[in-house]
Amino acid sequence: MTKVDFYTGSKDKLRTACQLSHKAMQKGVRTAISLPDASTCDALNRLLWHYPATAFIPHCHSDAEEAEQMPVVLNHGGEKFPHYDLLISLHNECVPFFSRFERVIEIISDDAEDSRMGRERYKFYKDRGYALRHIDLSHGDSSRT
Repeated sequence: MTKVDFYTGSKDKLRTACQLSHKAMQKGVRTAISLPDASTCDALNRLLWHYPATAFIPHCHSDAEEAEQMPVVLNHGGEKFPHYDLLISLHNECVPFFSRFERVIEIISDDAEDSRMGRERYKFYKDRGYALRHIDLSHGDSSRT
């Protein structure tokens, strides 16, 4: 069954997605990042080219020819991914295809509305019996993935 981790208190959800995908890549875990729209996908794509400053996160869009070989793939508006190890979701609701993945990460900002929507997603997963874990980034605990 899919394991679901909630990273709450993020000051910058895109930067947090970069940090978590970089840590996953270092551990050999392939990451799919699902984004709500093209502009958010483009913003994350640009950020991944420069994050971290001393390294590089190989990535591409999930429909690219080289997607199967990439440790990080991006997708918006679809559910086609070349692998199903880790999903980082930046949506405001649960994506319908989350259960295909071994693990899902939900990133929640410290914004009141985003926190409320995150609690709804937490309840959704909990009510269905998924294994949940909570990491509070506002307490500096971003080392765990």
